[in-house]
Amino acid sequence: MTKIMMFSTREEEVQAAEAWAARNNVELTMTKEKLTPDNVHLLAGYDGISTSQTSLIDKAVYPALKELGIKQIAQRSAGYDMFDLKLAEENELVLSNVPSYSPNSIAEFAVTTALQLVRNTAQIEKNVQNYDFRWSPAIMSRSIRDMTVAVIGTGRIGQFTARIFNGFGSKVVAYDPIRNDELANFIEYKETLEDAVHDADIVSLHIPLNDENYHLFNQALFTHFKKGALFINAARGGIVDTKALIAAIDSGQLAGAAIDTYENEGPYFAKDYRGSELDDTTLKTLIDHDRIILTPHIAFFTDVAVQNLVDDGLEAALQVIRTGTCDNRVN
Repeated sequence: MTKIMMFSTREEEVQAAEAWAARNNVELTMTKEKLTPDNVHLLAGYDGISTSQTSLIDKAVYPALKELGIKQIAQRSAGYDMFDLKLAEENELVLSNVPSYSPNSIAEFAVTTALQLVRNTAQIEKNVQNYDFRWSPAIMSRSIRDMTVAVIGTGRIGQFTARIFNGFGSKVVAYDPIRNDELANFIEYKETLEDAVHDADIVSLHIPLNDENYHLFNQALFTHFKKGALFINAARGGIVDTKALIAAIDSGQLAGAAIDTYENEGPYFAKDYRGSELDDTTLKTLIDHDRIILTPHIAFFTDVAVQNLVDDGLEAALQVIRTGTCDNRVN
């Protein structure tokens, strides 16, 4: 019987994983541990692995997997920037991801946090908790129907985001080097990224992280934003220079931000730090800032998304074991 080990297994994944294993006649071992040089030896006798890495995988893991006869790593997420593609290739490992598990879930969350910023819900809730029920100018908002939204990246998630904002009646502009002509009836594509953000009241990111766009949103780019714009990132943390973002908000260049992904989130997100001190001062600033909504990479977190991540991740592992490659191969 084919044997697969599933690393970084979360509680909500167990039922879906057990059902998948039964359907496919696979012996599946689940562990909460992430894949490290210290536990890679446990894969002796196994045929494949699935991971849900949120931080860089140790370089020593790649040759260790090759020595054990493992041919693949199936990541249960769309992002795969935590892997070294060159080392994977050198060690004859097929890397795969789950490129589309519930794009509408992420889009819905991005729009939700944008609405929270626009409608000043955090301040309203704080006022009510303090028994302050006044209708003050500080909590008056604009109508989202009258706002321009820039969607950066019009792939699966960006398309859903644009459609939702369009449904509110917002003007939607976009930037993507590869334009989708099917969206032209409700999206106005801009020639450059700077053009897209220039007149936008809300800027929402939906692009992958790679070497070319690391810290793409930096101090220089924020100067091109419309003063008082709102910034939404439910994509990847490394796309944004976090300190530059905080500075842009503190200076008044941006009115606020909703951040679901943080460039140094690996040690923290999806973990319980209650009763502990955080060593990351930038993360503390994000948490404490009155004009920033921080969430722990949960835009995807719906029942259908978890089901698809488990099914498609494990299916990719099985495909490589049986055929040598898979549909969602990234290297």
